[in-house]
Amino acid sequence: MSSLFIALCSMMVGANEADSYADAHAATMKTGRPMLVMVSTDWCVPCQRMKKTVIPQVRQRGTLSKVAFAIVNPDHDRDLAQQLTGGGPVPQLILFHKTSQGWMRQQLVGGQSVETVEQFINQAAADETSETAEPAKPQCEEAKALGEEKKTVAAAKTGD
Repeated sequence: MSSLFIALCSMMVGANEADSYADAHAATMKTGRPMLVMVSTDWCVPCQRMKKTVIPQVRQRGTLSKVAFAIVNPDHDRDLAQQLTGGGPVPQLILFHKTSQGWMRQQLVGGQSVETVEQFINQAAADETSETAEPAKPQCEEAKALGEEKKTVAAAKTGD
């Protein structure tokens, strides 16, 4: 029982450290690894379901380790959330990844299933490994700059 408690505490501590936008952004800039940002609020039911059920399952299955992950709450960081979503609805998953044409920005809007989130992450990882040319470096370190060149929107709502 105590080992289960220690494992749960470790997961919670790791989740909090990994969920900072600044830390995820720094890791992405340093390593070139894709960055996944979840924009969600404390009052949004689909957001809470994703935070408490979907994301932990994606993390447990190892898929979240393929990306630098962050959570941004528009109620606490309005300017960053605005840059990321353009004022759109929550929850949103926004994925930035390098390609030979520069940084790509993709997003999923609305509550998502574990399978949809994993597919979203795995596709970016596959796109990144299939690139043959050296990817362009982002021009600045602002969230907006990561997605300026190309935007792809994939809205997949799952009945929330």
